[in-house]
Amino acid sequence: MTDTSADLVILGGGSGGYACAFRAAELGLSVILVEKDKLGGTCLHRGCIPTKALLHAAEVADNAREGDQFGVKSSLEGIDVAGVNSYKDGVVSRLYKGLQGLAKANKVTLVEGAGTFVGDRTVEVDGKRYTGKNVVLATGSYARSLPGLEIGGRVITSDQALNLDFVPEKVVVLGGGVIGVEFASVWSSFGADVTIVEALPRLVPAEDEYASKQLERAFRRRGIKFKTGVKFTGATQNDSGVSVTLESGDVLEADLLLVAVGRGPNTAGHGYEEAGVAIERGFVVTDERLKTSLDGVYAVGDIVRGLQLAHRGFQQGIFVAEEIAGQNPKVIDEAGIPRVTYCKPEVASVGLTEAAAKEKYGSAETFVYDLAGNGKSQILKTAGGVKLVKAPDGPVVGVTMVGERVGELIGEAQLIYSWEAYPEDVAPLIHAHPTQTEALGEAFLALAGKPLHVHG
Repeated sequence: MTDTSADLVILGGGSGGYACAFRAAELGLSVILVEKDKLGGTCLHRGCIPTKALLHAAEVADNAREGDQFGVKSSLEGIDVAGVNSYKDGVVSRLYKGLQGLAKANKVTLVEGAGTFVGDRTVEVDGKRYTGKNVVLATGSYARSLPGLEIGGRVITSDQALNLDFVPEKVVVLGGGVIGVEFASVWSSFGADVTIVEALPRLVPAEDEYASKQLERAFRRRGIKFKTGVKFTGATQNDSGVSVTLESGDVLEADLLLVAVGRGPNTAGHGYEEAGVAIERGFVVTDERLKTSLDGVYAVGDIVRGLQLAHRGFQQGIFVAEEIAGQNPKVIDEAGIPRVTYCKPEVASVGLTEAAAKEKYGSAETFVYDLAGNGKSQILKTAGGVKLVKAPDGPVVGVTMVGERVGELIGEAQLIYSWEAYPEDVAPLIHAHPTQTEALGEAFLALAGKPLHVHG
């Protein structure tokens, strides 16, 4: 290796990029990692970590407000936004320092600056070229808007929402997917009047319909308003607020409009197409082994079509490092990637929805276990359930859970899905009492034909 050449040059130091760098270094490869901003990317600095810190602060606010339910005399005096941001930024800062230390420990060469892929397995940064035996493209994603909807002033994306220095009184959230419902949940807990607008017929439309119904019921109880199956047509703003117009003719007045219509692949302006990398609707085209149209060039993370999740990026980065090192890793099963939405209540799932299973197999068997029968969930005062989807005469191919803290149960659900377990395989496993993991166990007991804490 020289200061401008290595076994591997990676463009982008987010989840996929740095995971690839660290694993490649562990396997004895020399690595140059190019990042224009901060190591950790969107997830650490403008996504997963800061949003979940806000959601935990929101949970603390709810606990203070609802103490009387548990015989605890407490009240919520207000939200110290500066204090919340300090807590959030402190979490990010500690993790960032840890990443910097890992990069140094792994002897990864960090190059700061905006990189351009110029072909021939070469990345140019500020006029200097870095060449690898292989190159990995990992430039992540950006917060999308809608055609004609300009971001600025009172019209914001998650990037600006994370750094607000006040709690808005009234907010309209455009988009009822993961980002939209999470911010709606935070702001509602902080005392804001929130309305979600979603063009599709239900909230979290990528999830099983059961999850959407449960979440919508919970949001109604919390006073979070939502309008589904209606399209946004325009927004105007002035010094006092923003007016949001819908196709139905409704006009919503608010302090802020959060545009949460998903994230787009950050592939423009990096030289990809000019160098011959195949692009389709903005995404880098790869095969199942994440190889692009160019020999020796791979792509990972949000620029590859599929779930835009940090842990998908991590795993893809690890996969590519091992592929380059000749270890022939197992192809990643996209359906087996766990999905968690961290609103209140949480939604967690892995595998197929009921609709997807019916499309794939022609039919599907399902069972729903209600958290009303789960002792720990009653202690937590959370409602929801566990839904299992089983292939005809086959294994369980999908798990969907709704309820507070169910995101912590997704690991077991992923193992069950990945080992292609039948209900009879899981039913004998003993789950500690009282825990929410029992809800998973009870669902499998019932689907195996021996229900315990199940009515009807």
